[in-house]
Amino acid sequence: MRTLFLLLLAPALVQAQSIHAYKDANGQWVFTDRGASTGDAQGNAVSLSRTPEKLRVVVERTDAGKTTRLTAVNDCLCVVTLRVAIGRSSIPDIAGGTIYPATLEPGSREILVEAQHSGDARPKLEYAWSVALGSPDAEHKPTRPYRAPFALGTTYRVSQAYPAQFTHTTPDSIYAIDIALPDGTAVYAARAGTIINVRHDGFRGGTVGVMADQANLIEILHDDGTIAVYGHLHWDSIRVHIGQHVALGEYIADSGNTGFSSGPHLHFAVWRNAGDADVSLPVQFAGPSGTALTPVTGMELTAY
Repeated sequence: MRTLFLLLLAPALVQAQSIHAYKDANGQWVFTDRGASTGDAQGNAVSLSRTPEKLRVVVERTDAGKTTRLTAVNDCLCVVTLRVAIGRSSIPDIAGGTIYPATLEPGSREILVEAQHSGDARPKLEYAWSVALGSPDAEHKPTRPYRAPFALGTTYRVSQAYPAQFTHTTPDSIYAIDIALPDGTAVYAARAGTIINVRHDGFRGGTVGVMADQANLIEILHDDGTIAVYGHLHWDSIRVHIGQHVALGEYIADSGNTGFSSGPHLHFAVWRNAGDADVSLPVQFAGPSGTALTPVTGMELTAY
């Protein structure tokens, strides 16, 4: 599962445009001002037409007179890296095929390119961008094994873990863990951190690609710069908000069956920004007497 970052349309002077998202051949989400071409996308493009959530990482285009500008905006509470790829362009100084990378601090914006053009008509400029959350310098250094993200003393089956790859086939999901939690089971923070993203209004689940952006989720930024994602959460069960600090073992939501999902379960993964994309990392859970347990498909996992 890769999080589909929900975007706000550009305000004020920015001309309205449709934003689309699709998964590329590597399974990464790409955002663009036009639909995906058949050769680039897996499945149909997903138009972000509903009310967006608070997390906003976006590329704004502004046209003023004979000047066109692309600006990267990061309203997330963490560092992000962003990569803009220019498609077709009628502006001589913004050539098709050009890549504009950027690393943005929380709450910042950066002009990626500004160019002059002739004529009064709005020039053709097609572009797509991908985003990775977190600092590319982050190192995974938990001070203890992760707490199994359900009630202490209870036990649930791990339905998928590395090296099994039934559905975990992309870099952000290879080391993800699926836990067979029944719908409505309380979910607890596996590690302390700051909430940087939530989605709570999805209420459908299914096994078609267009359901991928329907998953309710929580993303938590750890003190080492890595990010934990808790996915497929129950509709309207999230008990935390963006900017909130949560402690280890804090009750954050209920499990569910939203988004790209074949049945109720919790998808848990820890990500590190690898520069161009977020990649998942191996994790261990706390076992009895301070031991560390590596999750394996089919094992019974108990929370300590």
